[in-house]
Amino acid sequence: MQNIKCDISKRDFLKRSLAFSAGLICFPCQAVLSEMTSEQQGIYRKIAMFQEETARGIMCSICPNECVLMEGELSKCNNRKVHNSKLYTMAFGNPCSVNVDPVEKKPFYHFLPGSRAYSIATAGCNLVCLNCQNWTISQTSPDKTRNYDLMPEQVVKECINNNCRSIAYTYSEPVTFYEYVYETAILAKEAGIKNIMKSNGYINAEPLKKLCSVIDAANIDLKAFSESTYLKLTGGKLQPVLDALKVYKDMGVWLEITNLVVPAWTDNLVDIRSMCRWLSDNGFKNTPIHFSRFSPVYKLEQLPPTPVEILNDASRIAAEEGLIYVYTGNVPGNEISDTKCPSCNSTVVERQGYRIVSNTIKGRKCNNCGYKVEGVWD
Repeated sequence: MQNIKCDISKRDFLKRSLAFSAGLICFPCQAVLSEMTSEQQGIYRKIAMFQEETARGIMCSICPNECVLMEGELSKCNNRKVHNSKLYTMAFGNPCSVNVDPVEKKPFYHFLPGSRAYSIATAGCNLVCLNCQNWTISQTSPDKTRNYDLMPEQVVKECINNNCRSIAYTYSEPVTFYEYVYETAILAKEAGIKNIMKSNGYINAEPLKKLCSVIDAANIDLKAFSESTYLKLTGGKLQPVLDALKVYKDMGVWLEITNLVVPAWTDNLVDIRSMCRWLSDNGFKNTPIHFSRFSPVYKLEQLPPTPVEILNDASRIAAEEGLIYVYTGNVPGNEISDTKCPSCNSTVVERQGYRIVSNTIKGRKCNNCGYKVEGVWD
């Protein structure tokens, strides 16, 4: 047998490891999902929702980018295209990533702890984050990825077959495969399955309100707390994300927030305090916030990982500003991941990584003092 030399740098190894942990290397679950041919990629399979004709072309009004496209042009999110004078989504029934994850991975710490989520993603994103860990699928188009043939009905069936309590729309950006999310979520809801999103929150109010009618929980990335940083780091704007957070809350969707602390970009403690104060002042005191450690990747490979001390400072500031459920993540062995009762400070949910060690919440209350712990626990 020929010996094959495997020459891989430490950086390449870390990249591949990150991709694996993010669910991008996927092993189909139970039923074998057939890969799609180029003719089956889902292009022109579904007319896009929220489009309108303008004098300059067809406008997509799902997100604040509000792309105006002429015949044959592709949207900024890489998966909407004008064909025969209609805007089509290229992302419907053709996920490039399918996996079963613990719900804690998203992360959700106050939503069905210990349960499994059937996780799907298609290619595309409406932001261009310099630090994206899933850039291999978020910064490309569904016609350039290896996809599975998985229509909404089959997603629900596979979710049930794999004993998952929820379907997670995740990894890339669910807003950009809106129609796929929406139609799948309707069927899932009818089957008694929860729908959860991991999203950047970059979406307009009208489509978001429609989506909230079928979504049970969302974890939103609040990537920075200044307009200039948002623009330079992500290509987007801060205000639409803040507006979306209010809509999620007002519509009764269980909400958790993630703030990735990026050295030299989003580690300014003054900005972190301003963000926490805004959340506290706008009704998000009981909303879990996850301060997540940055790992060098994509276009910010030259930066160091976030110092644990900065994450601890962020956690302290959040508590000082009145936020009740504060966590840190991506620092194995040094995470703040246990849920404490806000009244008696006893540990009600103990975690090791994505594993639940113990959960003493009974009837949505602390088993020690009876205080109501916010979340969806059963």
